[in-house]
Amino acid sequence: MKILNLYACLGGNRYKWNEVKEDIEVTAVELDPELARLYQERFPNDTVIIADAHQYLLDHYKEFDFIWSSPPCPTHSRARYWSIGANGKKPIYPDMKLYEEILLLEHHFKGKYVVENVIPYYQPLLKPKKRGRHLYWTNFNLSNDLNDRRFSISQTKNELNALSEFHNYNFSNYKGEQNKVKIGRNLVDYEAGKTILETALGIITKQDINQTDLFDAV
Repeated sequence: MKILNLYACLGGNRYKWNEVKEDIEVTAVELDPELARLYQERFPNDTVIIADAHQYLLDHYKEFDFIWSSPPCPTHSRARYWSIGANGKKPIYPDMKLYEEILLLEHHFKGKYVVENVIPYYQPLLKPKKRGRHLYWTNFNLSNDLNDRRFSISQTKNELNALSEFHNYNFSNYKGEQNKVKIGRNLVDYEAGKTILETALGIITKQDINQTDLFDAV
């Protein structure tokens, strides 16, 4: 099974995929060379490519059976919207690459896919499935319970250490230019990543978890 992991970061979503299926070939695409280096250390059997994930998807989507994409979220986030005016922060265009990828996958990709992002400050332009604090666009039924763990920012004094413990990864290893805490906050919870792959493969079904119309709840 060939899997494409776009905007791979440190592979939070990918961490438990081998518990779901052993014979997988994962190609991870990450633009930040330092994150790519650390991802490769963490998952030495994956193919890691330093490239623009958006363009890579367009060029290579036909080569994979399952695609996960987590495009950058800041231009869509409510946090940034609410902070407009503070410290001279101005409005910016929402990055429409999010919807470009959803439409490409929906109309042209033959495998299973999931696109993940934050809940935006506006009404989503394409109907998602809301799970916790995230939105998901998929072409398969998504469990209403992703078994994802929730990190509470307000309950920790040393957030970086707490995030490292929560994600089972030492973020101090990162020596690049991005903020380590933001990387930790944005990392997909590995239990959610595991549950989503299980659902895509049919290991978890509607009947297994007694879901009805909640699958498509927004």
